Amino acid sequence: MSMVGLRRVVEPVGVLPQAAWRLDASPEIGPDETRIRVQRLNLDAASYRQLAEKHAHNGDAIRAEVLDIVETRGKMHNPVTGSGGMLIGVVEEVGPESPLPVKPGDRVATLVSLTLTPLRITDGLAGWDGLSEQVPAEGTAILFGRSIVGVLPDDLPPELALAVYDVCGAPALTDRVVRGYPGEPTVAVLGGAGKSGSLTLAAARRAGARTIAVVVNERERDTLLAAGLADRVAIADARDPVAVAEAVGEPADVTVVCVDVPGCEHGAILATANGGTVIFFSMATSFPAAALGAEGLAADVTMLIGNGYVPGHAEFAVDLLRQVPAVRALFEARIAAD
Repeated sequence: MSMVGLRRVVEPVGVLPQAAWRLDASPEIGPDETRIRVQRLNLDAASYRQLAEKHAHNGDAIRAEVLDIVETRGKMHNPVTGSGGMLIGVVEEVGPESPLPVKPGDRVATLVSLTLTPLRITDGLAGWDGLSEQVPAEGTAILFGRSIVGVLPDDLPPELALAVYDVCGAPALTDRVVRGYPGEPTVAVLGGAGKSGSLTLAAARRAGARTIAVVVNERERDTLLAAGLADRVAIADARDPVAVAEAVGEPADVTVVCVDVPGCEHGAILATANGGTVIFFSMATSFPAAALGAEGLAADVTMLIGNGYVPGHAEFAVDLLRQVPAVRALFEARIAAD
């Protein structure tokens, strides 16, 4: 069990690193560990939104809280949202018993959450203005034997690769679910104009689905219509169940929640046909609200937690980016805006 990082748990003893309140982030590695020299963090969208709203988009205050979380907890684990993000960096040292397929000098992205990754920041995040999800940083991070890591592709800028890897579980899981339905299923994506949403739309269409995107305003609608990623785009507040159901129309076979705000569970359930599937791919999801809401609506739907990992998910997402120029354009525009 050493390969799951138990030696790094400071408190409470006996839990796994993700559930721990505090980790030991010291840079000295154990036999099965790998040390990464950190270059950039990508904060989870729900976590960054919560921090930005809490501090009224004051970059200095956001930066100070991120530093405090990392120093206090030994990892980037937002205590309000329970989410973290991921990072890119360069492999510095690999323990002799590590099974990870990397070597010193490799530039990599960690494909596991920052909520379980021992992290130490050494530059005070001096290069970050606090106003974007991507965070230039210096420090060290530790990967365990059962961590997941990917060597960055040579044909993508690292910022672009990081943005794709951050959400690569969503399109891969959507592909798996859609291919289990006969004919041409309908897939509704709440938050279709975002990173995970746009990749999910592309994955659903490639798997043979008819796609509906639900977005929050006309700007996002026009962006998606120009990109041509959805067969239909509707505007609705994902927190308004009736508005979401009306926007989707005929209930979807599969509904994917890619919205980084709380309160979207009931709309997704109401918009899904009996016998259908709801995939909650948002760390803002309340799973008690989803379960009790489905019960209260007498909704016979399968509800899946998008856990961020499907075998081959990173390669799948990067392949989508390469093959669907509209998706790449959306990602590049988002990075430029940040």
